Amino acid sequence: MEEYAADQQSPLLAGDDYNGRFQVRSKTEILSILRGLLEQCALITFYFNQGSDFLLTRLVDISADGNSLVFDYGGDPETSRRMLGADHIECVSSKEKIRIQFALAGVQPLRFEGREAYSSKLPVTLVRLQRREDFRLETPLANPILCEIPLAKRDGAPGNIIATLVDISGGGIGLMNIPPDETDLVVDAEFPDVHFNLPKIGLVVATMRVLYTYNVPLPNGKIQQRAGCQFINLPGSMINMIRRYIIQVERERKSRENPTRALG
Repeated sequence: MEEYAADQQSPLLAGDDYNGRFQVRSKTEILSILRGLLEQCALITFYFNQGSDFLLTRLVDISADGNSLVFDYGGDPETSRRMLGADHIECVSSKEKIRIQFALAGVQPLRFEGREAYSSKLPVTLVRLQRREDFRLETPLANPILCEIPLAKRDGAPGNIIATLVDISGGGIGLMNIPPDETDLVVDAEFPDVHFNLPKIGLVVATMRVLYTYNVPLPNGKIQQRAGCQFINLPGSMINMIRRYIIQVERERKSRENPTRALG
């Protein structure tokens, strides 16, 4: 799952986070970080029109001189048209659980290896931010965690929807397998009393806001809706439960990868 914001006001960094000690100005270091995103095929979210619009893409090429970037074509034609008219685009991604954000002064359309793409100049600065609440864990899908979201039915009767957690942090969750045609799960919608059970940890109850939604085409031709959501005023006790769960899963993964060391 792609990185989304952990802060409570905006999916974009600002202020001290953006302009302070987390900012990278060295071209060599900026290129190193971006090459890491390229090698990972990491998803990048473009925010434009003051953050009211977004588009998901990937970095697919860096020029030999390091002065220009090529991004994969993404989104529907109307979203792309609006983005091509934007003169400021904030780009958000992550590398090894570290949040990456940089700004582009617009993009241009081009053909890359026979397909549509976008080009831009290399950003002059980049923010690399690692905060405890930004650590994001991809949840094990072999034993999925189900999230129950209270949502009234179309006739107004009480009801709920069940979605699968795809990732989690102290700032929010990513959801997949959202029931089709669930039109109420839209950007900026808020839901109190959302709850999910973390194995060996306990029940988390939260209020969440939908930051973004997008559709993923499946091999069988169907469309799967996904969403990135942030917690609103999550109590410290719940944050601690999430952190304990993240530590637990990471420890179990390391144990499987290196059983000899775990036994020692």
